[in-house]
Amino acid sequence: MYNYNILNDKELINLMQVNDEFAFTEVYNRYWKKLFTIAANKLRDLDEAEEVVQDIFVSLWKRRATLDITDTLSGYLAVSVKYRVIKLLHKQNNQQKYVDYSESALVTYDDSTQQWIEFEELKNQLALFVADLPEKCRLVYQLSRESGLSHKQIASELGIAEKTVEAHLAKAVKTLRTRLSQILL
Repeated sequence: MYNYNILNDKELINLMQVNDEFAFTEVYNRYWKKLFTIAANKLRDLDEAEEVVQDIFVSLWKRRATLDITDTLSGYLAVSVKYRVIKLLHKQNNQQKYVDYSESALVTYDDSTQQWIEFEELKNQLALFVADLPEKCRLVYQLSRESGLSHKQIASELGIAEKTVEAHLAKAVKTLRTRLSQILL
């Protein structure tokens, strides 16, 4: 049986490589507080700092058989913590960017959906108002605005003068504008 607290780091690593849990416990007790302090100073969230340190030790134990530490164990563990902290901060930053983007996209989406609904309602209301126009007036309006015909083409198709087309169209636009303005108030 070894007195683990007097062993150096290299000896502890060698014992860990042959599955000595007591050697691992000594490494854990020796370095946990130092690693936690490093992580806590960078993260400012003690739960996250503790999780980072725990992950380092879990990884250390899992990789114990293949460990090849060329520098000091203390330095190796400190660098491991720093890399884990950087990785965590990067992940949190990306998550925050995603949340910010999602929130802005959601607000934009909600606004555009609302605008689309209002447009559809207005379009339906306009269709009802157009249907209420006198027959010739409605026909001239539909040929002009919905079919895109010119005044000359409408006059030719309906067999009326261009001035009559203009008069019917003016009357239709005035009536529709008045009725729409009443519902938009």
